[in-house]
Amino acid sequence: MAQTDMDSGEDGGGGGEPEVIAKASVLGGFTESTEIRALISSLPVVHENIVTLESAIERFLVIMDRYQEQPHLLDPHLEWMLNLLLELIRSEQSPPLLVHLGFKFLYIISKVRGYKIFMQLFPHEVADVQPVLDLLCRQDPKDPETWETRYMLLLWLSMTCLIPFDLSRLDGHLTSDPSQTREPIMDRILAIAKSYLMVSDKSRDAASVLVSKFVTRPDVKLKRLGDFLDWSLTTISQASDQTMGGTVILDGALQSLAQLFKHGKRDDFLQYAPVVLQCLDQCHVAESSQATLRKLGVKLIQRLGLTFLKPRLAKWRYQRGSRSLAANLSLSQSGSTVEAVSPDMETQSQEEDYDIPEEVENVIEQLLGGLKDKETIVRWSAAKGIGRVTGRLPKELADEVVGSVLDCFSFQETDNAWHGGCLALAELGRRGLLVPSRLPDVVPLILKALVYDEKRGACSVGSNVRDAACYVCWAFARAYEPTELKPFVTQIACALVITAVFDRNINCRRAASAAFQENVGRQGTFPYGIDIVVAADYFAVGNLNNCYLTISVYIASFPEYTRPMIDHLVAMKINHWDGVIRQLATKALHNLTPQAPDYMATTVMPQLLPIALGIDLHSRHGAILASAEISHALYKLANQNNRLVTELISSDCVDGLKSIHQRLFDRKQYRGFGGELMRPAVSSLIENMSLSKMPFKDDPVITGWQWLIDDTLKSLHLISPGPRDGIKEAAVSALAALCEQYYQPQPGMADPQMQEVLVSQYIAGLKSTEVLTRCGSALALGSLPRFMIHGKLHQILSGLQQSCSQREVCFTEARRDAAKAMAQVCVTAGVSAQGSSDSVVCEGNVSAVYRALLDCMTDYTLDSRGDVGAWVREAAMTSLMEVTLCVVGTAPQLLSPDLVNGMMCSLAQQSAEKIDRYRAHAGSVFVRLLHSNNPAVPHIPHREELLAIFPTEGAESLNWNAPSQAFPHITQLLRLPQYQYHTLLGLTVSVGGLTESTVRFSSQSLFDHLMLIQQDPAALGQFSDALLRVFRDNLRNDRVSIPFLKMLDQMLARACFDTFTTDQDHQFCVVLLSLCKEEIKKSKDTRKLRSAIAVFCGLIQFQGEVRKKVLFQLLLLLCHRFPVIRKTTASQVYEMLLTYDDVIDPDVMDDVMTSLSDTNWEEDVATVRTHRNQLCDWLGVQKPQLVAKGPVQ
Repeated sequence: MAQTDMDSGEDGGGGGEPEVIAKASVLGGFTESTEIRALISSLPVVHENIVTLESAIERFLVIMDRYQEQPHLLDPHLEWMLNLLLELIRSEQSPPLLVHLGFKFLYIISKVRGYKIFMQLFPHEVADVQPVLDLLCRQDPKDPETWETRYMLLLWLSMTCLIPFDLSRLDGHLTSDPSQTREPIMDRILAIAKSYLMVSDKSRDAASVLVSKFVTRPDVKLKRLGDFLDWSLTTISQASDQTMGGTVILDGALQSLAQLFKHGKRDDFLQYAPVVLQCLDQCHVAESSQATLRKLGVKLIQRLGLTFLKPRLAKWRYQRGSRSLAANLSLSQSGSTVEAVSPDMETQSQEEDYDIPEEVENVIEQLLGGLKDKETIVRWSAAKGIGRVTGRLPKELADEVVGSVLDCFSFQETDNAWHGGCLALAELGRRGLLVPSRLPDVVPLILKALVYDEKRGACSVGSNVRDAACYVCWAFARAYEPTELKPFVTQIACALVITAVFDRNINCRRAASAAFQENVGRQGTFPYGIDIVVAADYFAVGNLNNCYLTISVYIASFPEYTRPMIDHLVAMKINHWDGVIRQLATKALHNLTPQAPDYMATTVMPQLLPIALGIDLHSRHGAILASAEISHALYKLANQNNRLVTELISSDCVDGLKSIHQRLFDRKQYRGFGGELMRPAVSSLIENMSLSKMPFKDDPVITGWQWLIDDTLKSLHLISPGPRDGIKEAAVSALAALCEQYYQPQPGMADPQMQEVLVSQYIAGLKSTEVLTRCGSALALGSLPRFMIHGKLHQILSGLQQSCSQREVCFTEARRDAAKAMAQVCVTAGVSAQGSSDSVVCEGNVSAVYRALLDCMTDYTLDSRGDVGAWVREAAMTSLMEVTLCVVGTAPQLLSPDLVNGMMCSLAQQSAEKIDRYRAHAGSVFVRLLHSNNPAVPHIPHREELLAIFPTEGAESLNWNAPSQAFPHITQLLRLPQYQYHTLLGLTVSVGGLTESTVRFSSQSLFDHLMLIQQDPAALGQFSDALLRVFRDNLRNDRVSIPFLKMLDQMLARACFDTFTTDQDHQFCVVLLSLCKEEIKKSKDTRKLRSAIAVFCGLIQFQGEVRKKVLFQLLLLLCHRFPVIRKTTASQVYEMLLTYDDVIDPDVMDDVMTSLSDTNWEEDVATVRTHRNQLCDWLGVQKPQLVAKGPVQ
């Protein structure tokens, strides 16, 4: 409902938002008529080819589906489309496949426009009856490919049945030739209808339409109506809904009966209605397990009810005078109103003077039962039935029906009954059957339905009830005069605003927003309606955070809504089952406090404190958070007015806040699952009490609070992984605020005893065997205020540095948090070049801090979760940036060239690595430090060249996450000697990695750089030296060496070192070969061995003695103990000899190639060794000798 109404209510003025206008798919007309005409005309050609056929169908579907929401635009074009397709269908030259295709296109059109409109265009002359009937008889009801043909033929037959002639005239002389017995057309059509009522495809729906049109004809009605009803009732009574076949049969029979009683005349069907009702009761359709059958049962029941009652419009119904929105708005501006039409009482009494059949009571009872069905479609059908039947009842009986509907709104009933009740009320209201005198009973129930939320296990039900309640409010806005709803305006407005802003479900928020907008437009009496509609429109209420924290504050500034919003949050949201809603509600209460500070202090706080110590866990959690947030908000207000917070909050409330921790501790409510909610809640309470400067200094409660923080940080490993991080952050924030307020006897001076206790305790925690205790202790040290660090800095930094240096896999998170804490401590302590190393960052400790953080940048720890060392590297990068900016701002002379060079080179390496997130973080830190100019970071190597690569104006637009943007910039650092080694080290793992996009863009950028330096021997020599150094430094380090071999293979394949190949035994090749031999020595890693084989084959292009050594290595690998390596080597050597034809003597070339390709290298080593030795002879390479293993010493 919300979607439709908000779209229709979109501001049509010139000031609309461009993006909203762009999104609105409002079409001006059917613009593809030429294409559709050509498409239909091409069907005789395209249907022969399956590819062109599917393409034509798909194109037709795409065009038609565009008009699903505005099908009326097709109306001027339906006739010519139908004629073109019927022409194909009727043509004797059309093969069956083309006929079926024509019907398929007809079905697509009818699906978009609706069969009721489209079927009226079918030709329905007398001459059409026989051909359509014959064509339908020739169809196979079981063919799943041609159901559209049968569906459209049944609809066409439904139209031809409407010819105003007796069908017996079409039969001719049936008895003229005794040898030929022809069945009358009437019986043929009826037989077809019955047969198609039992099929399982959509033809069943068309067959029910055919029955409704055909059996209600005057001639058929006289002869066949009773028989058909007997057949239908027999079918219903004999079929079972426990089987698929039985369900299909029941569906067809019920559909046909519902259509018959809908379209037939009351006088014809009244005599049969009691029998049909009795049959339905006996078959217990309402108790079926199939929702569709129950829905059809309800539809039939309501049609029977309408048949029992005279077709008349209730004179007693309420009629609104003007239903025009424009007229209503103009009248509301002028102050006049249009009077509602009141019925004449005398006419009313005359109209009501007739007997109501007793079956109507049964009908209404079943419809009321349908309102409580578990399926929405059944409830919705029942609600419409209630509305239709009630419209034909006398006023007293109608009022009883309304009373029965209101009984659905009992808390003994399920959410289904509430939902059905809301739908029924909306229908009654729309039809004017809910008289204004009933509004005092109805409105309170609707207000309850707007906040209906029943907990079921870990979640709740009721969103459909709230949505339906919004629909009721929308319907009432259109149904009643403003004067009728005036007594309830404030209640309804507040309830709708609360639902629009605070409901958890986005559909309910949007529905409430739409209903509010409708009331503002139709009623014109909602307070501040236009302002609220603008602020809380369809799109604005889509974001939950925005609703709670921004829109709510704006709406609460209007006095009518302030207290209801606050009361709703306190009563319904701080105890909500969803923790996110509870936290948002408490933040919203914080934001709403300035709107009603006295109400919060004198009414809300006393309500919250008992709940904060109550039995219900969720309520307790929400109430503690809410009381903490409100207290802090009241402190802010008091501070602005130079008053104390205790002047706003009563002493009883202050004592209540103070006692919360002790009461929870005494009840042992910090343990177990409940403790996972209580610990962060009380931590938030501690933080807010401290920030509010509550007068608790030297109070025993401070000791209790400190115990809670310490115990939480020590027992993090006992807490579930989900809430763990939130609890840790809450405890650390609480510690910082607690120290700031209560451990500072004089400004800038710490309580020496507490300082010693806390610092010693947390430094000891850094050595705990529990990694989470280490994390908590590190973050606690990082959160300490400056006066607590003073005199203890050396001790703290030493503990954190030691924690960073422990490289065990299990302590990865501890290293991460220690790196974060180190920066926090340094920034908090401040910088002074000549200061004491025990109080500030100075010359005596700055290098140790940088060494520890740079050491963290080399953490590549792996475990089952992957590259967990990346957490440490990311924290180290952030910390380096924070410390550097802090030092530069105060004492830049502390930064030596070595420190800055090490930092920038490490960042350059990280900026070239393979994981997008960490590459982006490193790149942003690198650019931030480069562009820092307040003042600038000193001693950055190649600053001017870096600024040319990363100009200030383009730095923000560079997307480091995208390999296509990052690597072209990063590879330019290879030109700068200081950065070349580290950048190449980072690029190695990217170029030799697995991610396709990273490999593609990094290798492309690297090879572009190599192409640029091909003609510069000095630059190429420098690059090759750096390359060898990377290999040498990372021998046997699989993280680097395997990607390095892959990268090297690509370089050799692209002839990047072509200039070296002309020299005999070039030093680069000699060193590279020896390093490769060392890398694969005794290796069992097949990935590494395969990469090395590819590199050896690439090295064959170098001249001199080194070529013999390379061939020796390859021939050695031909007898490797792993068959897969032998096979891979043979394959690669074969390709190598084809590529480099100067490697061996042409005379033995054929023999060598034949041996390599024909030998089965996966046989045992003894067999393949003879073939390998033969190759050694042909290639002129020394045969490898078996080394005898000595005895074990």
